[in-house]
Amino acid sequence: MDQHPILPLDFFDGRSARPQPVQAWVEPGTLRLRNAEGQILSYPLRRVRWPERQRHGQRQAQLPDGAVLSAVDARAWDDWARASGIDDSMTVRWMQSWRLVTAALLLLMLSLAAAWRWGIPWSAGAIVTLLPAQAERQIGSQAMQSFDTRWFKPSTLAPARQQAIAADFAALLSAGGQPTPAYQLHFRSAGKELGPNALALPGGHIVLTDALAELLVDQPDALAGVLAHELGHVQQRHGLRMVVQASLLASMAGLVVGDFSAVLVGIPTVLGQQAYSRDFEREADAYARELLRAGARSPTAMLIFFERIEGYKKEHSPPTLPIALASHPAHEERKRFFGAAP
Repeated sequence: MDQHPILPLDFFDGRSARPQPVQAWVEPGTLRLRNAEGQILSYPLRRVRWPERQRHGQRQAQLPDGAVLSAVDARAWDDWARASGIDDSMTVRWMQSWRLVTAALLLLMLSLAAAWRWGIPWSAGAIVTLLPAQAERQIGSQAMQSFDTRWFKPSTLAPARQQAIAADFAALLSAGGQPTPAYQLHFRSAGKELGPNALALPGGHIVLTDALAELLVDQPDALAGVLAHELGHVQQRHGLRMVVQASLLASMAGLVVGDFSAVLVGIPTVLGQQAYSRDFEREADAYARELLRAGARSPTAMLIFFERIEGYKKEHSPPTLPIALASHPAHEERKRFFGAAP
């Protein structure tokens, strides 16, 4: 026993508040305690809960039978623990080093950024493939009802005009000869804050505002291209993926900073306040271009749409519905994409 460092400690057996003096030492894999009567108590080291090393304060170790070891002299405890080979855990060492804490914070930030950029979109895509079509239709119907309550009014377009737009779009899809997703075309009137807009909701709901129909009244191919773009969002299930991504983001934020349920107050809010990613827009543009080509219409008709939307935005305040196509600036990349097509 003499070859092992010994430390006098107070021993609380868990039944009495009176401390008992003991001497403690460590042998390979075992903590030994000798009380005043000379009795030896033994505990496996791996089952002892050792205290974290701090600058000040008592040190207390919890024993597996509920007893507690206590040392008033923290420095004496730390010297004894070090000499006995009882090292701080890696977590404690990290917590007591500002360099390691900074490194851990940076690593956490990089991990969260990677999860946001790649992890969440990938996970959302995987989850969407598992969701039944009925669930998507229900989400879309609820979102459409909320949009009608909050933003839209019944269309003032003449029924004949509505029928002509719907028939022209159906003719485009039929001429293409390609399988297309089920959709419902809704005509709605919207206030000036929304302006000329079109948007797609989960479940195949496509909304066209009266203002956009009037903006392209003499350009049926451009209007059909806009609707084809929205159908691309439907085909790729972008709206549903946005909802799932927002849910995953809320869950991740809840793990980091606590409750984040306010973000998910309602699916329509999520759809209305988030813009499609650039990748989603590229996918929808590619889908629209292929439909126009297959229907023997020139994709360059979309350039007229971009020009008129840019002109409208210069004269009016920008729309407040980022999901809608009218809020997306006519980037030069998108102009080149449609302009290069024959």
